Amino acid sequence: MIVTTTSSIEGRRIVAYRGIVVGEAIMGANIVRDFFAGITDIVGGRSGAYEAKLRDARETAFGELEAEARKLGADAVVGVDLDYEVVGESMLMVSVSGTAVSTEPA
Repeated sequence: MIVTTTSSIEGRRIVAYRGIVVGEAIMGANIVRDFFAGITDIVGGRSGAYEAKLRDARETAFGELEAEARKLGADAVVGVDLDYEVVGESMLMVSVSGTAVSTEPA
């Protein structure tokens, strides 16, 4: 599955637009992780716990996007937009959307 932020794919021609597809993931952060992330923020540096959580959420959202595109018979998703949001006080949301398309060699 080709997934790109661009509206076209070099070396391929879009032959059918299958529809808009979306993948979303909302992940909660636990109190222990929040505590240690807070310590990291106080002393400086990067919070590996939150980075890993964001990575997991992003991978889940992209996995859902690709699965939805496959269901529509697509082999690529173009025009992908990736958004991060904080929901409530301890939830992280990743939303990814794009247009599922079928392609052939140019």
